[in-house]
Amino acid sequence: MAFLVVLLTLALIALVILVVVAPLRRERHSEQAKDGVDLASASHQPRRAMAVSRIADLEAAREAKYREIRDAELDFRTGKLSREDYELIDADLRAEAIAILNDIEAGN
Repeated sequence: MAFLVVLLTLALIALVILVVVAPLRRERHSEQAKDGVDLASASHQPRRAMAVSRIADLEAAREAKYREIRDAELDFRTGKLSREDYELIDADLRAEAIAILNDIEAGN
């Protein structure tokens, strides 16, 4: 009877370890596969797919820039920025956003 309890305890511990480690193993495996695909197929990737990837990156940059503009506006409204600082930051952020929008437009 004691042997059965020890055996079931060990089986339960092994099961818990497998459940806890499974996401970690899956993540490591996907990273290795992604690295292998990136290195192996980067030179064979069609131009269209690379263009789509670049546009996706630019759209993500656009959204990030919009967030920065909103954050600067909030900082100004809450008094964290003076009007002069806000105007300088806002002008820079909007110029960067326009450059990103121009890059997106040129990519289409």
